[in-house]
Amino acid sequence: MFSHARKRLPALLGGLLATAALAALTAPAAHAGTGAGPYVALGDSFAAGALVPNQSGGLCLRSDQNYGHLVAAALNSTSYTDVTCSAAKVKHLTEAQYGVYEPQLNALKPDTALVTLGIGGNDLGVSDLGVAELIATCVGGAVVNPFGTPCKDVYADGHWAWRDWQFQWVYGEDKLRSRIAAAAPQVADGLRRIHAKSPNAKVLLVGYPSVVPSNGANCIGRQPVTPGDVEYLHGVLSDLNAMLARTAAANGATYVDTATPTKGHDACSDTPWIEGLLPQSPAAPFHPNAAGERVMADTVLRTLGH
Repeated sequence: MFSHARKRLPALLGGLLATAALAALTAPAAHAGTGAGPYVALGDSFAAGALVPNQSGGLCLRSDQNYGHLVAAALNSTSYTDVTCSAAKVKHLTEAQYGVYEPQLNALKPDTALVTLGIGGNDLGVSDLGVAELIATCVGGAVVNPFGTPCKDVYADGHWAWRDWQFQWVYGEDKLRSRIAAAAPQVADGLRRIHAKSPNAKVLLVGYPSVVPSNGANCIGRQPVTPGDVEYLHGVLSDLNAMLARTAAANGATYVDTATPTKGHDACSDTPWIEGLLPQSPAAPFHPNAAGERVMADTVLRTLGH
């Protein structure tokens, strides 16, 4: 009897191991950083896909082709919650927006497996218009002074001063870079709150794409912003992304660089993934179009190892 059982034992163990292996292969990969479980998208108009078809979310201008939707579909997420909202600032992670939309962090749950956050750009503006305030200032300045740096002059306190026995054009405090520095601890606090609400989630802090080129001459005749201001804005955006990368690294999040893969497809290029002041494809001015959102989604997926 026992001899017969011993003969059957290897076959029995083999069957159990095969069953376990099959279960492991077919079980849903919900957590462990894969992002296949519940997914929540947070952020501003770049994350919402403002004016990219098809739109929903009222004033938030969410598109069903924004990078969050595309990532959720590619991951086959068990659930997807999109609370991105145009004009959102960092404060709207914990405060209501427009007096209607709940704080974005309210969407997080303990079982949330993936969080993407794209925020900070609107904090460069002092008004509720956010990025739109910068656009209006730079475009309006180019009308008055098409050969100088009227936008930089406003934000960096450009003025004439008597120095070294001559009048010189000098700059003082750069307001935009000061606002980037001021936003850093707020973004860090937001990331810590995300971890507290969803301790098992993979958290991605998504940077901003290449809105304008580093060479301002490329925009001559293409966009109503002076070459000098284009280069100034490119530098500011690079500093914003650098701050986001540092803040992500210091607060348990993974930074997603979307500037590199969109380089050469800015608002002044022949094949723009970022639209200009007068969009040729549906999108908000100086925001990603559908192709841009797709590239951002692909970058997020590569970051997740997909």
